[in-house]
Amino acid sequence: MEMSKQEYQKFVQDRARSSPLAKDCAFAFVIGGGICVIGQAVMDGFMGMGLEKTDAGTATSITLVFLSALLTGLNLYNKLGRYGGAGTLVPITGFANAVVSPAIDFKSEGMVTGMAAKMFTVAGPVIVFGITASVIYGVILMLL
Repeated sequence: MEMSKQEYQKFVQDRARSSPLAKDCAFAFVIGGGICVIGQAVMDGFMGMGLEKTDAGTATSITLVFLSALLTGLNLYNKLGRYGGAGTLVPITGFANAVVSPAIDFKSEGMVTGMAAKMFTVAGPVIVFGITASVIYGVILMLL
């Protein structure tokens, strides 16, 4: 069956479900906010144990990365992402998920050629462009 581009686009649009934008935004807000509340509770707990604010922030970051990686490995973070959408992309947990997911997906190809080589396929460009942008901004700031 031959279809032109226009016919194919009409075919896809006729069968595509519209996204409930308000509901999706509400879920993203609630789940993303919930992740942030958990992070704040963890930080308050570390500060309650006597850590200084800077050390508590570091320990909180480590804890959130670990929990995100663990939940990704147990396939729970992806299930949360189905409901929370962009809310699960809260920077540190979303980044940990972006590193762990490809590593798990390509584990069957071996430790080096699979897991290690594919681990940064999603997060790698973010790291490269983030570092590049920070260098450019730093140079501009230094010149001004």
